[in-house]
Amino acid sequence: MKTLKIVIVLLIAGSVSVFAQKKEVKSLESVVKWTGNKIGGSHNGEIKVKNGYLEFNNDQITSGKVVIDMNSITDLDLEDEGYNQKLVGHLKSDDFFGVEKFPTSSFEVTKASKFKDGKASVTGTLTIKGKSEEITFDIVKKGNEYITKLEVDRSKFDVRYGSGSFFDNLGDKVIDDIFILDIKLSI
Repeated sequence: MKTLKIVIVLLIAGSVSVFAQKKEVKSLESVVKWTGNKIGGSHNGEIKVKNGYLEFNNDQITSGKVVIDMNSITDLDLEDEGYNQKLVGHLKSDDFFGVEKFPTSSFEVTKASKFKDGKASVTGTLTIKGKSEEITFDIVKKGNEYITKLEVDRSKFDVRYGSGSFFDNLGDKVIDDIFILDIKLSI
């Protein structure tokens, strides 16, 4: 009887691990678009996924990590090349993301719900500029793509330039603390 129990346990354990799958993120097919708002306007651009993976078990994300290449940040709304490069340089500077010291940002999954009607809730640790915060968001599965929209509070990551949360008397120079990331990961 004891041998039968051991065999059953091994079969169950073996069948669970058979369903676990690790899938690499296709960096070149994945897209991260950013939007930053300020009084009287906004800027937007893209940033590249450096690498990443998601692990699944029974239609549920069980773990994963996505790394963003902060050096790849671009602006798409400024047509004047000089202003465009000035903005991108400023975003890479210590005023914003300190890219020289922090060349990557990342998100690591800590838990997730099962997908229901193509949608799941994901919780994990977002790290930007060496600071980490737990965030939770919904993700939508469409074939081999995983799509989400994140609202990130930059003040939690020591990105203070132009923030009304840290500086007084900015007038119409205030930049919203919340920036938007529209993310499509292809696996």
